[in-house]
Amino acid sequence: MKAEDFDRKFDQGEEDIIEYLDLSQMRRQGQELQPVNIDFPVWMIEAIDKEARRLGITRQSVIKVWVAVAIEQHI
Repeated sequence: MKAEDFDRKFDQGEEDIIEYLDLSQMRRQGQELQPVNIDFPVWMIEAIDKEARRLGITRQSVIKVWVAVAIEQHI
């Protein structure tokens, strides 16, 4: 499909254009992941794991939430 045809279909809004998109490579800007290695004392790991079990989520999820909250409080 030519770009002009795609643009016309989008602008008219009368047809679902999702079938014309390749969503397999779609990424949200600023949401790319980058691995980070960090060492914690054993007592911190135990506390994180305890909270993770309480919430029913992974250790990584607990850490991400706590870091996100800390960042938001400092912005």
